[in-house]
Amino acid sequence: MSRTFATGFPRPPPPTQQPRVETFSDTSRPRPYYIKHPPHKELPLVQSRWPYILAFVALGVTGWGAFMSVVTNQEKISSSVVRQIMRSVREDARLQEVLGDAIRPQPEWWLNGDPIIHGKISQLQGNVDVSFRIRGSKGSGTLYFTSIRREKGVPFTILRFKIIGDDGTTIHVDTTPV
Repeated sequence: MSRTFATGFPRPPPPTQQPRVETFSDTSRPRPYYIKHPPHKELPLVQSRWPYILAFVALGVTGWGAFMSVVTNQEKISSSVVRQIMRSVREDARLQEVLGDAIRPQPEWWLNGDPIIHGKISQLQGNVDVSFRIRGSKGSGTLYFTSIRREKGVPFTILRFKIIGDDGTTIHVDTTPV
């Protein structure tokens, strides 16, 4: 019975001479497996990475701060307090005489057309203190609104609700319910 192999190549011929045997009388001297650096070349100096790490951390903290300020401003814009303030401002006849029609918050280019609202809205703690720029077809001004709630379950008391126009005109918005 003959064997068959996966390849059709013939077997190599047997060696014609005996392999050379090398014997050693002493232990070998250790040699490096490879040369790390040529002896005449010095290692390069490693630059400190701390400036890069600090710059990256500063950039991250600045980005986080900018993101948080935009998010809290968006939260103030969409709050029911700001919507109610704008509804009261648009219905005030004296303001329409000074600022004109189409009274709206003044947009900021760096907020993608949204207004910036300064101050704090904390309905759970019972205080609202905001200011922001508004404008109409005739002029613009700064709106100031402050309201507090003395205790839980009591309605808010409006302490300040006025608009100071760019021309110096001060208008107190009437907040009595109709």
